Amino acid sequence: MKLSLSEISKNFPSNVGTKDANIFIQEITTDSRKKVSKGMFVPIIGDQFDGHNFIKDAINNGAIASFWQENKEVPTFIPNDFPLFFVKDTVEGLQRLSKFYLHKINPIVIGITGSNGKTTTKDLVFSVLQKKFKTHKTQGNFNNHIGLPLTILSMAENTEVIILEMGMSNFGEISLLSELSNPDYAIITNIGESHIEFLGSRAGIAKAKLEIIDGLKTNGKIFVDGDEPLLSSIEKDFSVLRAGFNSDNDLLISNVKFENDHHYFTVNGNQFELSLLGRHNVKNASYAIALALELAVPMEEIKEGLANIELTGMRLERMIGKNEALIINDAYNSSPTSMKAAIETIKDYQQYERKVLVLGDMYELGPNEEELHRSVADVINEPITDVIAIGEKGKWIVDEIRGRGIPVHVYSFLRKEEALPFITEILSPEVVLLFKASRGAKLESLVNELKQQ
Repeated sequence: MKLSLSEISKNFPSNVGTKDANIFIQEITTDSRKKVSKGMFVPIIGDQFDGHNFIKDAINNGAIASFWQENKEVPTFIPNDFPLFFVKDTVEGLQRLSKFYLHKINPIVIGITGSNGKTTTKDLVFSVLQKKFKTHKTQGNFNNHIGLPLTILSMAENTEVIILEMGMSNFGEISLLSELSNPDYAIITNIGESHIEFLGSRAGIAKAKLEIIDGLKTNGKIFVDGDEPLLSSIEKDFSVLRAGFNSDNDLLISNVKFENDHHYFTVNGNQFELSLLGRHNVKNASYAIALALELAVPMEEIKEGLANIELTGMRLERMIGKNEALIINDAYNSSPTSMKAAIETIKDYQQYERKVLVLGDMYELGPNEEELHRSVADVINEPITDVIAIGEKGKWIVDEIRGRGIPVHVYSFLRKEEALPFITEILSPEVVLLFKASRGAKLESLVNELKQQ
C-alpha cells in the first residue's frame, strides 16, 4: 500500500504531528512486535489487552504514525511531530481507512463466503484470475472485521482484482464486511452446519451468508450453490448464477472422474482438469470458472490455473507419512458437511488397501451436536476400512457405526496422545489416512508426528 500522511489527515482531521504529503505509509500493523517499514500502528483494545500500551514497541519496530482512541491519554515520550490520528474506536478507524484505500485503488472486488470451502475457493479464483489480472487475496484466515480491512490495506497500488474471504459466526458480520468492501461479484460456496449453535438452523446460516449481497454493487452478480434449496431464491434483484450437479443449474457439472490425484470434469461442454482432491472441490472450481468467464479470461488460461492450483495449508493436503503411508491433512476445520465430503474423497484412492479415517470433535454445533456427529456414519461404508475417533464428541461417530453394524474397524481415544502409538503401528505403503476435525482439536499435531521427516 501507499498512502501519504496528508491523505490520511484529510480523512481523519482530528490529529497531531506532521502531515507531510511527501511521507508515505507503506504498511498497516496491529502487532507492535512486528518489524515494519514506514508502518502505521493500529492499537486494538481486546478483552485482555490494550494496544495503546505498546506504542513505544511499535515505534521502535518501524511505526511512523498511529491511530489513537480519543479518550486515551497520550504518553509524554511520543515526539511532538509523531502523527497521531484520533478516532472514537481504532477498529472503526481501520475500517474507514480501508474503505478509502479500496475506493482509491478501485479494483474489481470479489467477496467469498460459505460454510465450507471459502479458502479453497479463494485460492482457486486467485489461481485462475492471476493469469490475466494483477490479483490480491486474503492471506491465511484474515476474514473478519479486522482481517478484511488489513487485507485491503495490504494490496499493491497496481492491484486490478482483490479477492476477499468473509467469515462469520453470527448475524450481521457478513453484512458489515460486504458494506465495507462493496463487491462487484459474490460467491456463496455452500450452506453447512458451522456456527449453527449461534444461528439456530441451516436456514439461519443461509440467511447470514446471504448478507453478502448487502454491499453488492447494484450491477453486481452472485454465484451460488445451485444444488442447495436454501439458496434457490434470493430476495434482492441481483443477477444470480447457479452452479452444481443438478440439471437445472446455469453451470452444469458432469462427467466427474478421479485419476492420479486429479479430477477431470465437464462444465457446460468444456473439459477441465483439477489438481485437487474432493468432488466438492469440483463445485468450488466451477465458481472460479464462472467468474473467469465473466471477466473474459481465455479458456486455456482458466484450464491452466485449475491444473496448477496452490492451496492454503491443511486443506486436503497430501504428504508421505512414516513407512510410506499417504496422509491427507484436512485438519484446518470441520463441520458434518465438510467431514462427509472429505470422507467421500478418500474412497477414490482405490490403490490403497486400507483406508483409515482419523476423526475428531466438531464444535459450535449447538444442542443437536450429538445427532450431527452421529450423522457422519451415513457416509462410512466400503471401501473405508478403519475409523479412529479422538475426543468425547468424536466417540459419538464410533458409537453410531457400531450401533448400525457397519462393517469397518472402529477405535476410540479420548486424547490424541493415546492414539499416536496405535496410528504409528498401522502405517504402511498400503494405507491412506484422512485427518479431519474442528480447528480446536489441533489434529495437525498428530500429523506432524506421523509424517515422514
